[in-house]
Amino acid sequence: MRCVIARFPFDLTKNGVLESMKGVKPEPVIDQSVIIGRRTYPVKQVGQVITRQDRRDFSAAEVVRAMTQLGFTCRDLPRAAAPSRVLSPVQQASAALGTPMTV
Repeated sequence: MRCVIARFPFDLTKNGVLESMKGVKPEPVIDQSVIIGRRTYPVKQVGQVITRQDRRDFSAAEVVRAMTQLGFTCRDLPRAAAPSRVLSPVQQASAALGTPMTV
C-alpha cells in the first residue's frame, strides 16, 4: 500500500511492518498505540522504525492512518475517569430521599 508520511511516499505491507518490528522492544505507551503481533507499541516508535525518520518529522495521525489501512489495531490511551463529586452526609441523605414534589 502506498502512503505518505512526513511528505515522503512509502510502499508499506502488513508483512513488511511485522518484519520491521520483529525484535523491537516496545517503549511505554503514553498516548496512541498500535498493536503489532502480540505487542503494543507507541505510534511514534512504529513510525520511526518503518520510515527511518526522526519522530518530530511526522505526526501520529499519519502513522495511525497508515497502520489502520494495513489492518492493524490502533488505540488511544484511555483517559482516567473524572473524579466524582464528593457529597456531604446531608447531601447524600437529601439525594437518597429524592427531590421534593411541587404542586
